[in-house]
Amino acid sequence: MAKKVDFLLKKNARTCAYKKDFVSLQSLLMCMDELIRHTGVVLSVNGELAHVEIVQTSACSACKARSMCMSAESQQKEMDVVMLEPMQVGDQVEVEVRERLAWKAVLLAYILPFIVMMGLIAVLDFVTDWSEAVVGTLSLCGIALYYIGLSVFKHRLQKQFVFTARKV
Repeated sequence: MAKKVDFLLKKNARTCAYKKDFVSLQSLLMCMDELIRHTGVVLSVNGELAHVEIVQTSACSACKARSMCMSAESQQKEMDVVMLEPMQVGDQVEVEVRERLAWKAVLLAYILPFIVMMGLIAVLDFVTDWSEAVVGTLSLCGIALYYIGLSVFKHRLQKQFVFTARKV
């Protein structure tokens, strides 16, 4: 798995080196090799994978007025990550993921379902004489089918979304 991660990192670096010569929206999106980082604690180790707990905080948690506001929140999440170096249970680590993959997750989870819903509403409203309730219900069923399709390809998507960890 570590070889796969190294290959992906080298491949992305090579692609971006060619695309930096000219500035376009596509090349900027392709070259987003910024890392999103969260600190966490190793809960268990299994081969090349570590089970890590991270605390994900909202932007409000850094606000000075958060004690007066009720919207400040944080969540604890557990995930399996590829270890870039040997780790032990209890180690403080930094979990990293490429920003481009985060945008791809947003696209798959939020933007495409919205497009599916709006497209179904537009097509069904234009083609049929059904009531708005029926059209709305069918568009929601379309979104449900979209998410079922995502779950069918879950293992393939998990191979693309690689989280890595290194000691702090």
